[in-house]
Amino acid sequence: MRVLLVEDEPDLGVAIKRTLNQQKYLVDWVMDGNEGWDYLDNSLAEYTVAILDWMLPGISGLELCKRLRCQGNPLPVLMLTAKDRMEDKVTGLDAGADDYLVKPFGMVELLARLRALQRRSPHFQPQQLTVGDLTLDYGNSTVIRQNTQGEQQVITLTNKEFQLLEYFMKHPKQIVTTEQIRNQIWEVNAESSSNVVAAQIRLLRRKLTNSDCPNLIETLHGLGYRLNFTNESK
Repeated sequence: MRVLLVEDEPDLGVAIKRTLNQQKYLVDWVMDGNEGWDYLDNSLAEYTVAILDWMLPGISGLELCKRLRCQGNPLPVLMLTAKDRMEDKVTGLDAGADDYLVKPFGMVELLARLRALQRRSPHFQPQQLTVGDLTLDYGNSTVIRQNTQGEQQVITLTNKEFQLLEYFMKHPKQIVTTEQIRNQIWEVNAESSSNVVAAQIRLLRRKLTNSDCPNLIETLHGLGYRLNFTNESK
């Protein structure tokens, strides 16, 4: 799950990012409203939720939220602010925010509100994702393969391998480029290269092959990669 955090208080931003990373969220954190809009508007990454501070340099969090809704973007938005008057809360909700968290707040409450936003979202992620004979279980971060005899085998993956397989399973039989994978699996400001993507795919392929799932991820030279279950038996 990927979060855009737009927060200009360094200490708070660090604390939120660290907490979310510990919960296996990918977090793109920016400290300026103009940069935040660039992230929201370029569609390079598929965000699960946006956490927006109300008062920001450049474009305010309130204005960011208004722009999203004017575009018809349903991305869940959690607004952070020191404004605690009822009138301010109404203003934030009327601008299109889905929830409102007043500073100071505890990280436990932040996580609970994020989970609630995800459940209410029309793009709510189910507990499991099944494609072919593979099932991702988000509850315990495992991958289960059901063989032809109906037996289940658990494939142990690292967090990054899990995210990579999830991305392929959400786009089965589609060609995805190295850039698309890098934008979705790594934080925007993280240092990564095409070699890093290729190396991660090799590691994932090795684990799938060791679990009798060879040739699931095709390399299409000059184009990218594709998850194709029709090649499993080749």
